[in-house]
Amino acid sequence: MPARTSVATRSSPQYKTDAAQGGLVITRWQSLLVVGCVLICSPIVRAQNQTPKTIPDSIIFVWKDVTHDFIALAEAMPEDKWNFAPTQGEFKGVRTFGEQIKHVACGNEAWAKQMAGEKTPERCDLGGPNPAKTRGEILSYLRESFTMMDKAIAETNPDNLLQPNKGRYWGPNRLSALTAAVWHVSDHYGQLIEYLRMNGVVPPASR
Repeated sequence: MPARTSVATRSSPQYKTDAAQGGLVITRWQSLLVVGCVLICSPIVRAQNQTPKTIPDSIIFVWKDVTHDFIALAEAMPEDKWNFAPTQGEFKGVRTFGEQIKHVACGNEAWAKQMAGEKTPERCDLGGPNPAKTRGEILSYLRESFTMMDKAIAETNPDNLLQPNKGRYWGPNRLSALTAAVWHVSDHYGQLIEYLRMNGVVPPASR
């Protein structure tokens, strides 16, 4: 089986990989662009109605919509299409829909646990050690992983925002790790929109 790219680590030779393979292609400038997009692209109406007062609230302001849209997208794909992977064009070795979802779940778990100083999952490039295999199991794992990230966000404050983020998963401090996590989910969301449309499914956020 062709090797797939992984959640980027500082020591990995695959630190910069092909985004089409689902890896984390993050440069300093791309990180800045992500932050800019988060600030600029949030719906204006919501910005008028909600003014975050704290650091966690400011992050959750965008993260809750990222979470909602990604889970809705995952739920929208019929169970018999979870093994689908694009074949028209240059898609050799890319993940199936189900593998993409599990990869994102593992990434969420990895960043959340690393920020908490806990043991992180191995080989998120292959979905990690979580035993979830079926659509229902992977969806449950996905929801749990977003809950882990919710906790990490809630525990963020001015004192630990620039705290070193020691470990294999990308982000030298807590702020950059949170930024990377938002980027990672959003990157795969963009890829998976195409998976849905190729199977005649309109993404829920576009309905």
